[in-house]
Amino acid sequence: MSWTPLRDRIDRLPLILAGPILRRTEANAVTVWVALKEPRNVTLKVYSTVNGNGEVIDRLLLVGRSYTIPLGQFLHVVVVTAHSKLGETNILEPSKIYAYDLEFGNDNLAKSLNFQDGFPEVTISYFPHQLPTFAMPPNDLNYLRIVHGSCRKPHGGGRDALTILDDLIEHSANQALNRPQQVFLTGDQIYGDDVADPLLWAVTEAGNTLLGWEEQLPVKQLENREVEYIKISEFLPGKRTEIAQEYAGFTAMLVNKPEKAKSHLFGVGEYFAMYLFAWSPIVWPNRFPTGNRVRKDQKKAQLWDEEAAVVLEFANDIWKVRRSLANISTYMICDDHDVTDDWFLNREWCDRVLSKPFGKRVVQNAMLAYAIFQAWGNTPEQFQSGQPGAKLLLAAKDWLMSGGINKNTEANIAKYLGLSVDTSLNNRYQDDENTVILNRQHSDGTEILIWYYTIRSFKHEVIVLDTRTWRGYIKGENKSTDPPMLLSPTAFKKQIQQPLQETDNSQIEATLVVIPTNLVSLSFVDIVQSWDWQRHQDEHIYHVFNSDVGDSWNFNNVGFGQLLSHLFEQRDRVIVLTGDIHYAGAVKLNYCVRNNNQIYPKVMAQLTSSAFKNVEFTTNLVHTKISSLALQKPKIGAGWNQLPELFEVQRIQELFQVINLENTPELPLVYEIESGNGSNHDIFWTIAAKNTNSLPDWWYRTEWIDRQKSHPAAWEKTKNVPLNSEPKNSSTPFSWLWRNRWFQEGEEVVGLANFGLVSFNWSTENDATKAVIQDVYWRPLWDENSVVYSRYSVPLKLVELPMPVNVIPPLIKPK
Repeated sequence: MSWTPLRDRIDRLPLILAGPILRRTEANAVTVWVALKEPRNVTLKVYSTVNGNGEVIDRLLLVGRSYTIPLGQFLHVVVVTAHSKLGETNILEPSKIYAYDLEFGNDNLAKSLNFQDGFPEVTISYFPHQLPTFAMPPNDLNYLRIVHGSCRKPHGGGRDALTILDDLIEHSANQALNRPQQVFLTGDQIYGDDVADPLLWAVTEAGNTLLGWEEQLPVKQLENREVEYIKISEFLPGKRTEIAQEYAGFTAMLVNKPEKAKSHLFGVGEYFAMYLFAWSPIVWPNRFPTGNRVRKDQKKAQLWDEEAAVVLEFANDIWKVRRSLANISTYMICDDHDVTDDWFLNREWCDRVLSKPFGKRVVQNAMLAYAIFQAWGNTPEQFQSGQPGAKLLLAAKDWLMSGGINKNTEANIAKYLGLSVDTSLNNRYQDDENTVILNRQHSDGTEILIWYYTIRSFKHEVIVLDTRTWRGYIKGENKSTDPPMLLSPTAFKKQIQQPLQETDNSQIEATLVVIPTNLVSLSFVDIVQSWDWQRHQDEHIYHVFNSDVGDSWNFNNVGFGQLLSHLFEQRDRVIVLTGDIHYAGAVKLNYCVRNNNQIYPKVMAQLTSSAFKNVEFTTNLVHTKISSLALQKPKIGAGWNQLPELFEVQRIQELFQVINLENTPELPLVYEIESGNGSNHDIFWTIAAKNTNSLPDWWYRTEWIDRQKSHPAAWEKTKNVPLNSEPKNSSTPFSWLWRNRWFQEGEEVVGLANFGLVSFNWSTENDATKAVIQDVYWRPLWDENSVVYSRYSVPLKLVELPMPVNVIPPLIKPK
């Protein structure tokens, strides 16, 4: 069987190309996203089930209708919300399982999934009635189940862990108290920059077929102010690195990693198609052209065949991803790879990329795709008539139907997405206290879309932060590459302060915050990134993008300190869900704030889950017993809201000195206090205050939570594998050791493909016993066809930490 392009298969495909994906579920409304190959008037019906267990359909409860938006000749997308009748409230009850059906004119859901005879039968249900179902969150936090994960690259390392979600739901499909109720995809749902060559081959052709036309991209501006355009098909797979770097200004290939951008997505059709390929098996080809047909060089031909095999293996299990996302409330937020690596990282990146017609067009294409395929379902109210989202959809329809040549609608798309209309530096930024942010103000008063949002259920709230488009960049001519505040001062107010104030605290017992990048990461990662950034500050500007310093909270102390302060200002306990760094783990952060001589303890749990599919050599290593050679030590830090008078105290054997500590002017001032002792306590240093007025206003302590020994997933029939068991497929002594269970049971993090399942131990009578639990699901190397989970239990007891800074005795004279 040879390669068959989508244009030769589209007529035989079912009506539904991707989805349905269940998005927001609330007591009075349910939202579903779906992509079709033809325009339709879509009706969503939500039903109760007998005994609330999902097995038998009962009464019709909610109904909603909406018409698809045409994105191309064969691509029509809709987000439809079923609402309760006027005056009716709390229709959907906690801890009940509901079902939903979709009608497409005269066609029902089952027919639309299986349109043509001979097409493989598609199921998106766990019950004989063949309708998708979902469980509403409980009103008892002990039964709340939230899944989260990030970073899903089709040709990335490891087997796709998101497919395990299907097994998890299926095992407890009729058990509302055990079935997961929500999933949060916390970034990099697609990789726009790092794409396998064969996949780009398919995605480019599919994008053109879906659109019904071929996009011409504005590659560069000529001397006569005219713009040179090139068709998307002329940018061949494996040969896009130079154009991405030179004409778009992208940094995905830097430094010395040209393979990372060799098949970068450029066209709007490519970004649209990539979402279909990520979420549905329908548009995938059965095979790709062989390497020898498309590559003359033997090594490149071999690489092509290897990548093709990996992405086809990824495609084989996508039906499980499709079914799971149809049966659980799904929420998403962007990170950089949804657009391109380092997206809006710092001012240097913004100035370079947005000043180039090609770079701005690609960013706009990616952000438009994100708005339609991800953000629309997160905040459907933004896409109602008269709102910015609805105006964006209208502009997108007009631009796409014009074949991409309508300049006015292209400019409108840019405005609604928060991008500048032109590529000049004029008015690119606006002041935001001591930082600058991307300018969101348009002279005509255009309102722009926002990506952050809040979910409130019966007993918990989830605040989802946008840390990419609301960054506070450092002012100053020589500060364009400095690590930014990931949230500007205004963003802190809009994304954290206001949502927390709007919550009814009499009902909400748990606050979760989704932050795409980690607050606390492995020490050796911080050390390497800091060293690399400092080493290259004065070298070629591109070296700044060689690490993730610009995406790290702890490399901008002001932003880090403000985040903690804003969260703990209104909450005693906070659970952070995060990803990005390609391993899973848990950190407890105890925090104390001093106010009017009273000390108030707080606590945060950081739960990390990454990657669904992007395992790397380093994450493989930290997953194993090798990590026990450098276990993470607790860290202590302190913060001041006003500039204090501090000293650094040093002692080496009998030598002792006190030095005045010069503070940076930025507030809050944050110091990590690593007082250390050498052998026999002959080396010591710490920070001390001149007087009580210079004591910290708040301080914290971080502690990594131990990874418990893995257990088989509940649906696995296999028993616990002994620690000295013989791994399967171990042909060499090294392979035997590497795959041995004892060696693979690391101490702190899970570095293989994974996702996290969050649950609670929540007593309403004894605060001291409260805890949040993360079970990380992964496939072990000693039996790669099985699934295990490793548990992290984070106590949420409020503990008063000792003051980490002492007042220096007045008799000691500083130098």
